[in-house]
Amino acid sequence: MEKVKKQIGKVPPHRGDVKDISKDDILIIGGGGREHAIVTALRKSPRVGDIYAAPGNAGMNVIETGISATDIKAIVEYAVSHKNIKTVIVAPDDPLAMGLVDELTSRGIRAFGPTKAAARLEWSKAYAKDFMKKYGIPTAEYASFTDPEKAKAYINSLDYRVVVKADGLALGKGVIVCEDKAGALSAVDEIMTDKKFGSAGNEIVIEQFLTGYEVTLLAFTDGEHYSSMLTSCDHKRAFDGDKGLNTGGMGAFCPCPTFTKELLEKTEKTIVAPTVAAMKKEGTPFKGVLYFGLMVDGDDVRVVEYNSRFGDPETQSLLPLLNSDIYEIFNACIDGTLDKLKIEWSDKKSINVVLASGGYPLSYKKGCVIEGLDALDDNVSVYFAGVKKCPECGKLVTNGGRVLCVQAAADDFASAKRAVYDNIAKITFEDCFYRRDIGSKLN
Repeated sequence: MEKVKKQIGKVPPHRGDVKDISKDDILIIGGGGREHAIVTALRKSPRVGDIYAAPGNAGMNVIETGISATDIKAIVEYAVSHKNIKTVIVAPDDPLAMGLVDELTSRGIRAFGPTKAAARLEWSKAYAKDFMKKYGIPTAEYASFTDPEKAKAYINSLDYRVVVKADGLALGKGVIVCEDKAGALSAVDEIMTDKKFGSAGNEIVIEQFLTGYEVTLLAFTDGEHYSSMLTSCDHKRAFDGDKGLNTGGMGAFCPCPTFTKELLEKTEKTIVAPTVAAMKKEGTPFKGVLYFGLMVDGDDVRVVEYNSRFGDPETQSLLPLLNSDIYEIFNACIDGTLDKLKIEWSDKKSINVVLASGGYPLSYKKGCVIEGLDALDDNVSVYFAGVKKCPECGKLVTNGGRVLCVQAAADDFASAKRAVYDNIAKITFEDCFYRRDIGSKLN
């Protein structure tokens, strides 16, 4: 199991005098499975040298800085003082919303990711909905409120199901799908009065519940040009059959087989291209990765949400299928030259499944030893998220809700799914749970 051994081995030492000066060192912001997948893709580039992380995790095999992803001042100071770091990759939503890219750029540091103003497409759902309405981008009917009583009056005036969303960032959990009016009224209280998601719920968006199936489409963009990636499908609910609480994502597959070439062309024409052009017109050109959460019903495609970065866990299924040099792509997005690249993807099918700590997404135990990693087959990859190294035993132990994910790619989904679940059976830690139906709709 050479692949996993490399991923959980010691951090590579500095190369010192023997280092190839033509290579660029990278600082990646974040420490989850998404960031591990990005790091793995970066390592395929001949231009990439050492990879630092803020904060990283013990399974990523990077040079950990000990800096939090939201400590903007410390990150900027670290990047400025380490002249060997040529590019900073900002992966999570919070530092983007806090303006990390702006701060880095102002200090002369190359940074991949949107500015704070451009990232507003994610950190304010009310702004995103108003933006889509202004530019005619298809989405659900909606209204925004800062007054809970007015929100409730609006709900009582409707004759259809709704979804209630906290306006701000809420770790991917600030969305409540309501079965009836009573549930919707309760959701308003949870978010606005009880502050279930903190200040993210100071404003809410109430929108019409859309039917169909959800698809994620990501696109690289340099502020003017874009390049669509493969589609993927996330599984948000904690338990099989889409039951239980919303999580950050319990697994994903890529590409979506029902999202045809014709649907992609329509989506690019009516959603992707207009979004990129409108952001430029607004004076906030978007550079980085644009995430389109889509609802598809027949040939009708509408935007459920925007994100301003790679999705998690979609990225763990998506990036293993990228045949092009991701570091070249990142640089082209920064430099405005994305139209000069031809980005190529594998035609294989990919699935990943998240292994989580019992109790997630609520309270859960930490510090459980993870066993079985050395027994995994060579045809799977492991992307670590909530892990750290035990100082006593030297093994990886759990340190978060979503602990790791197992991913495989194959010529068909059945083979990829079989490889993933066969290898998951070899991994153990206390109170481990995972969904057993990721990709079941593909059968």
